[in-house]
Amino acid sequence: MGSSVEERARALADEFRGRFGREPEVVVRAPGRVELIGGHTDYNEGFVMPAAIDRDVLMAGAVAQGDTVRVWSVNFGEMSEILLTDIRRVEEASWSNYIRGVLDQFHRAGRVTPPMELVVEGNIPLGSGLSSSAALEVATACLILKLTDGDMDGREMALLCQRAENEFVGVNCGIMDQFISVLGQAGKTMFLDCRTLDHQFANLPRGTRIVVADSKKPRTLAGSEYNVRRAQCEEAVSILRKHINGIRALRDVSVEDLERHGGKLPDVVRKRARHVVHENERVLQALRALNAGDETEFGNLLNQSHASARDLYEISCDEMNWLQEAAVSVPGCLGSRLMGGGFGGCTVSVVRDEAVDEFRAVVSERYARQTGIEPEISVLNASDGAGQVF
Repeated sequence: MGSSVEERARALADEFRGRFGREPEVVVRAPGRVELIGGHTDYNEGFVMPAAIDRDVLMAGAVAQGDTVRVWSVNFGEMSEILLTDIRRVEEASWSNYIRGVLDQFHRAGRVTPPMELVVEGNIPLGSGLSSSAALEVATACLILKLTDGDMDGREMALLCQRAENEFVGVNCGIMDQFISVLGQAGKTMFLDCRTLDHQFANLPRGTRIVVADSKKPRTLAGSEYNVRRAQCEEAVSILRKHINGIRALRDVSVEDLERHGGKLPDVVRKRARHVVHENERVLQALRALNAGDETEFGNLLNQSHASARDLYEISCDEMNWLQEAAVSVPGCLGSRLMGGGFGGCTVSVVRDEAVDEFRAVVSERYARQTGIEPEISVLNASDGAGQVF
C-alpha cells in the first residue's frame, strides 16, 4: 500500500469497496509507539516517556445489518466474524482478539456496538515492541465512536483498551501503550505518571529523528523473565515496607531510601530495585533536560538506562548490546537504549537528521559483522495520537 497515511487510507477504502461492495463511512488511524526511556517502571507505578510514531493501524468501517462484526485483515489476508451476542476469544485469526476485546469492553460499559463491516491494515512491524496490539485496540475504539457519534475522553478510551488486553486477550500490559496511542502529539514525547495518569509533553530535540533498530532476535525469554522481574520487584516492596512507611510500589522508594535500606534485600532483588528506582529518577531528569533544551544530557540518560537494564535488571543480551554500542559510536547519535521487555527486540536511538544515513550504514555493517543478520532499521517521527483520516 502507498506510503503516506492518505494514500494508504484511499487504498484501504478501495479494499473495503472490493470486499463489501459499498463505501466505508469512516477511516481512522491509531499509532504505535516507542518507549524513549522508562524501562520496566510502568508496572512499578512509576514514570515513563513514550512517543507516538508515524507507523500505525488504519481501519475503515461502516455499520451493517444483523448481529455480526465482519473484519478483513489486509496484513493477514483473512476474515474474522464476531457475533456481538457471544463475543469470545479465538485461536485462529488471533489478531482479531484485540478487536474482540474492545467490543467486549464497550458491551460491558453499556455502550452501543453496532454490527459492522471493517477492513484493517497496519505498517507497524509485528513483534517489534512498537505496540501494534495497542494501536489495533485504539483504532477499534476510535472507529466505533465515530460510527455511533459516541463520545469518550482520551483517558477513558486508553483505560478501556488496556482492560481489553488485560481481561480479554490475557496480556498483563501497563497503561502506557494505549495512553500514548490515544493522546500522542507530533514532534513531542509524553511524560506519563503510570499511577495517577498525570501527563505532560516535551519537545524532542530539534533536528532529530527517532531510529529503531530491530535485532531480529526472537524475544523467547521475554515473557517468562518479565514475570520473574515483576515478582522480584514485589519482593523488594514487601521487604522495604517494613522499614519505609507507606510504600505501595517501588515508585514510592527514593534513591536515598534505597541507599539506606537496600542492604536488607537479597542481592539479586536489590539489583532489580536499584534499576527501577534509578530509572524513575532518570525519567524525571530526562523531562528536565528536554525542557531545558539540554540534548546532551537527554542522550546520556538514554545510555545510562541501557547500562542499567543490562547490568542491574539483566534483560539485555549480546545482540542488544552490539546494536547499542554500534549506535553510540556514530557521532550524530545523542543516545541509545534497548526498548521494551528485553532479551531481543529493538533498540531506540535519537539521531540528528544529518547523521541518519551514517547511522544506518554503521549500525547495519557492525551488527551484520557480529551476527550475520541484517538489522531492520526504521527512521521515525513522533506523531499525533489516534483520529479520523476521513
